[in-house]
Amino acid sequence: MLIRRLLPSDAAAYQAMRLAALRDSPSAFASSYEEECDTPQATIEARLATDSGRCQFGAFDGTELAGIVGVGRDQARKGRHKAYIRAMYVAPALRAKGTGRQLCAAALAFAAAMEGVRQVTLSVTAGNNAAVDLYLSMGFKICGQEPDSLLVDGVFYDDIQMVRIL
Repeated sequence: MLIRRLLPSDAAAYQAMRLAALRDSPSAFASSYEEECDTPQATIEARLATDSGRCQFGAFDGTELAGIVGVGRDQARKGRHKAYIRAMYVAPALRAKGTGRQLCAAALAFAAAMEGVRQVTLSVTAGNNAAVDLYLSMGFKICGQEPDSLLVDGVFYDDIQMVRIL
């Protein structure tokens, strides 16, 4: 498994994976397939640019993109000591095989290299026990829970807030 930063040239593969994630696990993401399906490739390429202020990592099984994770930092002056991990997704065929752990490790290493970053935050849908267990095993601690954080097809989902001090 190769884990590397995604580049603008990966935009088509990234968008296909992102849309698959939104369809496969709609309660795991704040965004929806309908909101993102018509995003122009140029917009995706700009998001993947190295100067975009955030980073997307991809897990490659051979030449196929099999997982993604985003990492960035709070841009507000009072919050620049915080990085965040967002939108992690691993294709169903590669779950429980260490891909998520490798993606999370790459995101944490990237966050730790950001000047002044002291902690990394994330949120995960309550009930996604595999993801919660992964994050706990990577040193994250549960620091809160937001009730009814997402409404998907008439069903409310809570979000668990997690933090890891670097």
